[in-house]
Amino acid sequence: MDESMIQYQQKLIELEYEAEQFLLAQHQSVENDKVRNGNREALTALRKRARTTKTSVPSPFESIMKDMGDPGTMPLVKEVCATCGNHDSNEQTWMMFPGADVFARIPFHAAHTMLETDQVRADFEAKKLQSYKKEKSFVISESGALADKISPGVLRSLVTLTDKPK
Repeated sequence: MDESMIQYQQKLIELEYEAEQFLLAQHQSVENDKVRNGNREALTALRKRARTTKTSVPSPFESIMKDMGDPGTMPLVKEVCATCGNHDSNEQTWMMFPGADVFARIPFHAAHTMLETDQVRADFEAKKLQSYKKEKSFVISESGALADKISPGVLRSLVTLTDKPK
């Protein structure tokens, strides 16, 4: 093969690799969204059980000011959980642990704390995957040198990498 054909083939291999990495990130993003939605649904169910919403639980300052009466008997700061509210945080609740088919009874407060921590981690992972996908799509679009040699339809099929017969 001549030198230009080898370079052309190498550019195609690099483009296909970048497109494959983009698709893998896209599939991981979909799986991450499923986990995020599951956590959100579980947190909503726990809030319904505690009869609270994200904004219905007063802040610690509001609860102190409302309960001001005899300052000698009141603690200086009254901790109020945003999910539990006045709900008994030691009440046991059933929870299935992620990645296993094991149910366990754990305290209500521990259950929603674990879910909220997992939700924060999943949100961070989603943002990281989104920036990675932007980077990969930029690399793919910057390979404009191939656009004059390859028709846009072929380039589009390389980017989407669909194996479906037409």
